[in-house]
Amino acid sequence: MTQRPFLRILPLLLVLLRSLPIFAAPCTPVGLQCEHLVNPLGIDAPAPRLMWRLDDTRKGAKQTAHQIYVGTDSMAVSQGKGSSWQTAKLQSDSQLIAYEGKALQPFTKYYWKVEVWDKDGKPSASSVASFETGLMHSKNWQGAWISDISDVDLKPAPYFRKAFDAKKKIKSARAYIAAGGLYELYLNGQKIGNHRLDPMYTRFDRRTLYVTYDVTNQLQSGKNAIGILLGNGWYNHQSTAVWFFDKAPWRARPTFCLDLRVTYEDGSVETITSGKDWKTALSPIIFNSIYTAEHYDARLEQPGWNTANFDDSKWKEPIMRAAPSTNIVTQAVHPIRNVETIPTKSITKLNDTTFVYDLGRNISGVSQFRVKGSAGTILRLKHAERLHKDGHVDQSNIDAHYRPVGTSDPFQTDIFILSGKGEETFIPHFNYKGFQYVEVTSNTPINLVKENLTGYFMHSDVPVVGQVKSANPTLDKIWWATNNSYLSNLFGYPTDCPQREKNGWTGDGQIAIETGLYNFDGITIYEKWLADHRDEQQPNGVLPAIIPTGGWGYEWANGPDWTSTIAIIPWNIYLFYGDKKILADNYDNIKRYVDHINEQSPSGLTSWGLGDWVPVKSKSPVEFTSSIYYFTDASILAKTAKLLGKQSDADLYSALATKIKKAVNSKYLNKETGSYGTGLQTELSVPLQWGIVPDELKAKVAANLAKRVEADNSHIDVGLLGTKAILNALSENGHADLAYKVASQETFPSWGWWIANGATTLYENWPIDAKSDISMNHIMFGEIGAWYYKALGGIKPDPAHPGFKNVLLEPHFVAGLDHFEATHNSPFGTIRSSWKRVGQGVSYSVTVPPNSTATLKLPGASAAQQLQAGTYQFEVK
Repeated sequence: MTQRPFLRILPLLLVLLRSLPIFAAPCTPVGLQCEHLVNPLGIDAPAPRLMWRLDDTRKGAKQTAHQIYVGTDSMAVSQGKGSSWQTAKLQSDSQLIAYEGKALQPFTKYYWKVEVWDKDGKPSASSVASFETGLMHSKNWQGAWISDISDVDLKPAPYFRKAFDAKKKIKSARAYIAAGGLYELYLNGQKIGNHRLDPMYTRFDRRTLYVTYDVTNQLQSGKNAIGILLGNGWYNHQSTAVWFFDKAPWRARPTFCLDLRVTYEDGSVETITSGKDWKTALSPIIFNSIYTAEHYDARLEQPGWNTANFDDSKWKEPIMRAAPSTNIVTQAVHPIRNVETIPTKSITKLNDTTFVYDLGRNISGVSQFRVKGSAGTILRLKHAERLHKDGHVDQSNIDAHYRPVGTSDPFQTDIFILSGKGEETFIPHFNYKGFQYVEVTSNTPINLVKENLTGYFMHSDVPVVGQVKSANPTLDKIWWATNNSYLSNLFGYPTDCPQREKNGWTGDGQIAIETGLYNFDGITIYEKWLADHRDEQQPNGVLPAIIPTGGWGYEWANGPDWTSTIAIIPWNIYLFYGDKKILADNYDNIKRYVDHINEQSPSGLTSWGLGDWVPVKSKSPVEFTSSIYYFTDASILAKTAKLLGKQSDADLYSALATKIKKAVNSKYLNKETGSYGTGLQTELSVPLQWGIVPDELKAKVAANLAKRVEADNSHIDVGLLGTKAILNALSENGHADLAYKVASQETFPSWGWWIANGATTLYENWPIDAKSDISMNHIMFGEIGAWYYKALGGIKPDPAHPGFKNVLLEPHFVAGLDHFEATHNSPFGTIRSSWKRVGQGVSYSVTVPPNSTATLKLPGASAAQQLQAGTYQFEVK
């Protein structure tokens, strides 16, 4: 099947109907960020990246020059004086600059602004933004690492507290806290911040994260108290599963180090630190597991434990501990939060002691329970994704890898023991789950209503940067479900599922990278995750299949089809942000990885990998797909070497990529027929997706792919790797109508089949009644979320001008769809691509952000045209 012929286009190909108003606002720099965050605290980078956008709606809007001012005096900076760094007026259109001024000092707030000159040479300045340095170096910590005991098997979570006097008037205060495990910080009875599950999971014995808080408003002159509640997290895993979380080499009782730095009005500084002068006791959290659940006995509460006047005479001294690692660095990422409140949709009473709550959608997160009852009442909140026929919750699809010892740690089941003191509220502190249903069981009869339980959708709170709307409700629901699964699997690192595993599967991560970046501003999470990669990589270049890991994953499931994350993710970050830092940071790691495969597979072919995981029915050879990913890694390495000025490496790895390509084509390509292997969908689409097919054969291979898809009744017959490729391979090679037909199917197997059967997230397997691999919240088949932007909206980054400095626009006005709109907030501003059918033609509207350009290629056009910044509308007949 070929792309349907497009209707003739009006004379001169395109008729420009309108451009932006003549009387537009002048060019103004806005959206200032440091290290891809807004006014961040606790920056450790010695040369932080500064970036901005332009607010300029005029056609052809651009920046011709800029000047940056950085200093510690906000008033001086606002007046154009930078005591720390002041550049000359630089003739540059760059909006991403690394700091090059005086050495930044720890614990210091810096202010900055940028002045730009527009297309007419007229200047305009931004408002003043800020960034604040943290400790900058581990030697600047003053506090001691402390814990309550050395017993890793002790179940209750510990409290810590310290009272102190602030004898002067406070100007400002910052709390810096690092932990092995998880923590909550309190000052004078108030929980600090709205983060959840800090610090994020890392290889604790190689990199320890700390978080900075502005606590000025929580302190008071006179008596104060600090409170710390510690949880196990991934540091002290007490649950048992096939992944051997409990065998992690770093495992120990949770520990922390805190510096509370108080600056007084007279300029003096006092630092209150963690140490032997603190007190500790056990908390009402009698068990906590990041993997399973949390148990809370409200009868053990100690009211006021984190306030100044609390009597801690019965509490004991803490013990001193070694730091988990000597590499203590800032957690400069978008934090995990309770992002969305999900009220209960319905409640079903099964009997006097059992009720089932339905949130109406599948989420990652926690449930909050409010209830009145007698002291000692035991409530069990069992979380699941589906129900048995009898109405009870069914965990059989998500507990497959859990290996409990005894019955005291039920899977995804919180236990809440009431104190009997009026209305009580329980919400887990150190756990999250994947669920839609919660079965609440009481040990005594109880009356419950829908309002007793509320769900919270938890995930890394990354800003939304993409939006899709279409005339097809199923298409829109697939996009929404894809985003739900993406976010459900973002907790400081990308995971596979929020219930059964919570693992950082590399294959899932590389497949979903474009879907993530089109829809969300995720660079801080991916930079953190690539640092995890560097921590986990063995000296010979080998990476594990899950990252971070306590040791599992080096012997199975790793290989170029999965652990190509080390190359594919940095390259995509570069394409979407135009920021080379992640490529530079990981260059040696990519090189070691590619070199290892080359040493193991000198022929250019490798069978190391899992292959097309969880296919519909057909499985392509592992050697075929893994060798193509090996080619992709070598190609990215060659391009990265060139970007970083390493020409000899560029030549070496370009030659290696050519060798691999020839080896794959020599073994698997039939040049006469234009087919690969036995002609399966994955065998034909993956080489098209990753550039293996010789240019002169692309049309022939694509035609064979189209015939194969049509023979499969215009449905997918792919697994994980084929899912990444199939829609793109069709759309980019003349078969966009067929790609849309496949994407919008509502019968098995398809994404729409899940939606038609009530899905609000993506599943792990195409058959809903599969016997295994049946998590109902997986992101691994989520490439379709990126395909909307690339094919229907036609929005792609230009590798020659990354970060959408030049936007590649090639929308496909596919048969069967009357309207489509995609917007993406790029580093330069909002890109909008929208079309709708009007009579016998199509009306197409596009917005190119200021200081950017676009190369537009419409269906049926003989050539592309270059657009300046601005908004345009075209009638295509």
